[in-house]
Amino acid sequence: MTDPTRTLGVAVVGYSFMGRAHSNAWRNVGAFYPGVPQVRMQTLVGRDEAKVGQAAAELGWAGTATDWRSLLDRDDIDIIDVCTPGHLHAEVALAALKAGKHVLVEKPLANSVAECEELVAAAAASSSRSLLGFNYRRVPALALARELVRDGRIGTVQEARISYLQDWLSDPQAPMTWRLRKETAGSGVLGDLGSHAVDQLHYLLGEHVTQASGTLRTFVPQRPGPDGTEAVTVDDAAWATLHTASGVVASLEVSRVATGRKNALAIELYGTTGSLRFDLERLNELVLTEAGDARTAGASTILVTEPEHPYVEAWWPAGHVLGWDHTFTSQAADFLRAIATDDPVHATFEDGLAAQRVLAAIEASHARGGTLTDTGN
Repeated sequence: MTDPTRTLGVAVVGYSFMGRAHSNAWRNVGAFYPGVPQVRMQTLVGRDEAKVGQAAAELGWAGTATDWRSLLDRDDIDIIDVCTPGHLHAEVALAALKAGKHVLVEKPLANSVAECEELVAAAAASSSRSLLGFNYRRVPALALARELVRDGRIGTVQEARISYLQDWLSDPQAPMTWRLRKETAGSGVLGDLGSHAVDQLHYLLGEHVTQASGTLRTFVPQRPGPDGTEAVTVDDAAWATLHTASGVVASLEVSRVATGRKNALAIELYGTTGSLRFDLERLNELVLTEAGDARTAGASTILVTEPEHPYVEAWWPAGHVLGWDHTFTSQAADFLRAIATDDPVHATFEDGLAAQRVLAAIEASHARGGTLTDTGN
């Protein structure tokens, strides 16, 4: 347990999309969660000295570094936040844990089950705290949905549908990025968006997927790269059927070529006495249907902005909506609180391993022609 009165030095490794989102969280967490340990935005890390310097100035960092290894022996760094491409997650996080740092890793935990298992073991052996950045667990509507499922408000869940659709690769001339190379990304949309979808299923149901069958597809096999046309070595879209030990059957669809869909995570849970529906593009709303009295049965839309709702009390008056960025600030607050109190934290590295096992089973199923495959969960 860390002295809750001591200011903690933070370093974020990576300054692009996720690095900016996490930086925004570290900058704001003390203002909205004054009860957690205070932080000092010490160092932003990136390989390009000029670009990371510019990002640090924009985002409020005290200093920069071009080599993440320089953080390991520094007494002014207590937390290392890993926002690199997936192929570096395991290396950076393992070294940080060994150095006694608290570690936050952006999802997915790593690019393979073996790396995830190594990280789980390292976290268990360390006296430091670790957290996996599945930020959608901090969407108030989804946290409320978990409570309603746990409280039996929709009965026993039997079916689920989860889709996560984007369209930023629908243009075949969209250029290559590290996300389209297997050696850096591990997988394509399956690891990128599918990891969120699988984790939400685990989070909402309170149990893991034990079997999966699936299909992957790369619709655009080549894209323009910096040195000419380059082969895309990951999936553009994926479909799967998932099974849990209790008998829940879930359909999963993820795509980065779904024209017209920008960031559409849609979740539907169907129970014996009701259902829940959520759409990330309307993230302050949760649709609840409860059966029973035929006169009042039907869907009710809950605006999840009341102070009694999860995570909302830290923010604005009732009815004032929250956004995507707020989830990262709430995530940082949960992590800081756990560092100070030794309270349980989520998502854990074990949660990341459980999700990665499902993704690996879907890939294995695809390679075998879609056969049902055990996940190992």
